[in-house]
Amino acid sequence: MDFNVKRLAADAGTFLSRAVQFTEEKLGQAEKTELDAHLENLLARAECTKHWTERVMKQTEVLLQPNPNVRIEEFLYEKLDKKVPTRVNNHELLGQSMIDSGNEFGPGTAYGNALIKCGETEKQIGGAEREFIQSSAINFLTPFRNFLEGDFKTILKERKLLQNKRLDLDAAKTRLKKARMADARAVAEQDLRMTQSEFDRQAEITRLLLEGVSSTHAHHLRCLNDFVEAQTTYYAQCYQYMVDLQKQLGSFPSSFASNNNQPSVSGGASVSVPTLPLTSSLPAGRSSSAFNELRSCSGSRKARVLYDYDAAGSSELSLLADEVIMVSSVPGMDPDWLVGERGNQKGKVPITYLELLN
Repeated sequence: MDFNVKRLAADAGTFLSRAVQFTEEKLGQAEKTELDAHLENLLARAECTKHWTERVMKQTEVLLQPNPNVRIEEFLYEKLDKKVPTRVNNHELLGQSMIDSGNEFGPGTAYGNALIKCGETEKQIGGAEREFIQSSAINFLTPFRNFLEGDFKTILKERKLLQNKRLDLDAAKTRLKKARMADARAVAEQDLRMTQSEFDRQAEITRLLLEGVSSTHAHHLRCLNDFVEAQTTYYAQCYQYMVDLQKQLGSFPSSFASNNNQPSVSGGASVSVPTLPLTSSLPAGRSSSAFNELRSCSGSRKARVLYDYDAAGSSELSLLADEVIMVSSVPGMDPDWLVGERGNQKGKVPITYLELLN
């Protein structure tokens, strides 16, 4: 019990000291230790990353699920750690209605048969939409959410600790200035050395975490590529489904296939469109197989830089768009990074900024 009381009293004293120091700084009555410019820039970049990650994630959720009530329901299921019930989407509902009405009018009639074919296509589009939403949620939204709920919360925690260590340091400096007796000054100087050491250590921890935001950007760029590929596949599938449907409808008598206000056409020849591939891929130089092959061997390859990149730390290499560098892999290295060499300069580079050359 005595231990707890003493510890409580010590914590209360520390909190009061920080509060006094913070208040005096705001009133301009006490000095404030400023963080170095590099650390300030890293903090600003982390805040910017958090802000725009939230914005992009929110608008992507709106795109994937426009109904706000459904989004709230899915959020509650997620917080309760329960499986979200499977819902029939609008395309599937429309498709089923068309199929039911076509069966009612009779599959043997031109109109009934056309309704059934349209309904089946709408259900195919609904299935493609479901796959697109699922792929986007896993490969795009989840990494963004993991950053906000994991890495950035850790950054906030360490930044708060850094703020407390800074207040302790400045409070120690103030006490040293006010000390008059030799014994009091000796104690104050020892306290200052200890608080300075703790502040420097916490600043280094915070800096290392903030430099990791570069890896986050590289990872999010890969996720963005996955999202674009999922969109390309989805829209190409929908397009192909509608082209096939148009060809099927063109086989019906022209009096049924054409709009009453439009001249009759036959054979579905009113629109001539190319067929799009159902999958898209990144350029061969950026394919994952090429990078995997490089990691499996001990050699190096030339790579062209796609975008400018500013190194976040001494272990990284700054890049300029369109320059050619040599890259290699080191066993146990993060898969999102390679070792880049430009003359005598050497450092880590993100693979999403590179295109391997043959």
